[in-house]
Amino acid sequence: MNKKAVIVFSGGQDSTTCLIHALPMYDEVHCLTFDYGQRHRAEIDVAQQLSKRLGVKVHKVLDTSLLNELAVSSLTRDNIPIARSTRAGVPATFVPGRNILFLTLASIYAYQVGAEAVITGVSEAESSGYPDCSDEFVSVLNDAVKLGMDYNLRIEAPLMWLNKAETWALAEYHNQFELVRYHTLTCYNGVMGSGCGDCDACGLRSGGLSRFLQGRAEAMDHMKFKLGL
Repeated sequence: MNKKAVIVFSGGQDSTTCLIHALPMYDEVHCLTFDYGQRHRAEIDVAQQLSKRLGVKVHKVLDTSLLNELAVSSLTRDNIPIARSTRAGVPATFVPGRNILFLTLASIYAYQVGAEAVITGVSEAESSGYPDCSDEFVSVLNDAVKLGMDYNLRIEAPLMWLNKAETWALAEYHNQFELVRYHTLTCYNGVMGSGCGDCDACGLRSGGLSRFLQGRAEAMDHMKFKLGL
């Protein structure tokens, strides 16, 4: 049986690491990138370049610009500063409904192509505190998708319990550390590699990289234990 997976792919550190991790596990991997008019839409070109470089045969960019009209965020509105926080400490970069929409669309696509899994790079262990990156959210949405489509689909989040140092370790485990370090785009201001150094995404990325470089062996061991490698 041909094993297929669909990856929600932004071209950032996390989704690229998920793609690298998934490629040896599946016979066929499809990448989905979403164009919602995001402030850092340079990530779309980066995602396309990376998927080609990694040998992905099917990569679709879906127009989800309706999200830009509905969801108010510093990633959808240029007049909202990226560094500012909103209610209850949720960052201004939180795009309400984004992962609900992306994972639902990816699940519909998976149904159509007969994929057994949708893979996303969200993490609860170390993130910006977005509510739609939690294990509970992914689990509940997975149940709803299976019920609503009568289709036994898994929504997988392999980075869920990894911190950023361990995510770097996973890239190194697959011999793609340099690719992830220099050719991915995580920055909310659209700066490749190390990024702008000011936004929250860059802070998480650089902090994790520093910890990884200071303790590679420990991060690798923890990552392998958490993922059962």
